[in-house]
Amino acid sequence: MTKNVFVVGLNDHNAERLTSLRGVEDVVFHPLLTPAQVYETQEFDIPAMLAEAEATLDAFDGSIDAIVGYMDFPVSTMLPLLCAKYGTRNASLESLLKCEHKFWSRSVMAEIVPDHTPNFTAFDPFDDDALSKIGEAGLRFPFFVKPIKSSGSRLGFRIDSPEDFAYATEKLRAEIRSIGEPFDHVLSQANLPDDIRSVEGHYCMAERVIGGRQCTVEGYVHDGEVTLYGTVDSIRYPQVLSFFYYLYPSNLPRPVQEQMWEISRKVMTHIGYDNAGFNIEYFWDEVENKIWLLEINTRIAQSHCDLFEMVDGVSHQQVTVDLGLGRKPDMPHREGSQKVAAEFFYRVFFRDATVARTPSRAEIEVAAEQVDGTRIVSNVRKGMQLSELPEQDAYSFAVASLWMGASTGSKLLWNYEQVMKRLNYEFTDILD
Repeated sequence: MTKNVFVVGLNDHNAERLTSLRGVEDVVFHPLLTPAQVYETQEFDIPAMLAEAEATLDAFDGSIDAIVGYMDFPVSTMLPLLCAKYGTRNASLESLLKCEHKFWSRSVMAEIVPDHTPNFTAFDPFDDDALSKIGEAGLRFPFFVKPIKSSGSRLGFRIDSPEDFAYATEKLRAEIRSIGEPFDHVLSQANLPDDIRSVEGHYCMAERVIGGRQCTVEGYVHDGEVTLYGTVDSIRYPQVLSFFYYLYPSNLPRPVQEQMWEISRKVMTHIGYDNAGFNIEYFWDEVENKIWLLEINTRIAQSHCDLFEMVDGVSHQQVTVDLGLGRKPDMPHREGSQKVAAEFFYRVFFRDATVARTPSRAEIEVAAEQVDGTRIVSNVRKGMQLSELPEQDAYSFAVASLWMGASTGSKLLWNYEQVMKRLNYEFTDILD
């Protein structure tokens, strides 16, 4: 019998890619809410989105066999609510929030893996005494601040001085309610401990600066069994916090990866997370041989889909769809056409600028043809302000993304340089 899978925020590229997964011959994929509503925006009216999604599902004349998504907020936080209402498989809302509510998540980590959890505290960015309270909690410069709920690296700041904190606070006060208020709506649907309920959606986290070689462990839980299937390195631009590229498979030593996988099993089992995919970000401090757990994301990493497809033979959306249908994921290993793969981020390090020129579609196609299998997505259009781009970090703007594979890591970097020579972006009104 045909199985109907509803995908929140489904776009054309992923609609095509989903049809190439294993075991989907009897599956029909249906869009639920548009990309413009859930990630091509900075306004998240969750009650309205839930109401529209429920209206679509209620009007559907057929079985609703799975409701899935592969994006961060607000998609990840809406899925448990929709799945609970329509009886499809997903993690519980409370177990999801133990990952996505950064203060609750850090509290859980401190209980179960204290040696891998940095010192932390929550604070209200609208509290004029917040900096002194952070100090009273035992944190000294430098430290890092971020919202208790964010997506990507948005509104994350390294704080080295009171001036840095004042700048971060100004930005947080201006922008944090765009996610804080809709996140509060999700929190209101959950059974929260009192100490977590008091840390509202607009609160922030301050925590000790941790660092080293960064990576992401991808995994899932099916019927209580935690499975890890890949580690992806996160390589930053020199001397800054912005990501340059994601690399798969990881170059970290095997014993380090195995320890991260063991930590991941321990944490996800303790949380009670089940029947959904996840990824966990880590740092390995090579000097001290210390592993730090950075954060848990309650979804597969969409940026890694092409990487798994090129190296392992299928996008790891396979995990999302199989789990949604109640099946153990049929995820292959090293059956792809490439030995290594990466997503590169072409960035500019301005405070803002106007886009004066972007490559034409023909120019992008010619650039992609330099290396077989390359996919290029330009994120900007002529005349726009870079500050209009959603989900950016505090230090740069990702102008374009490039996915490609190769036989070796050095060949991969060389390929990137050849492709970028064909892409010409120009900017005016630059604010340094």
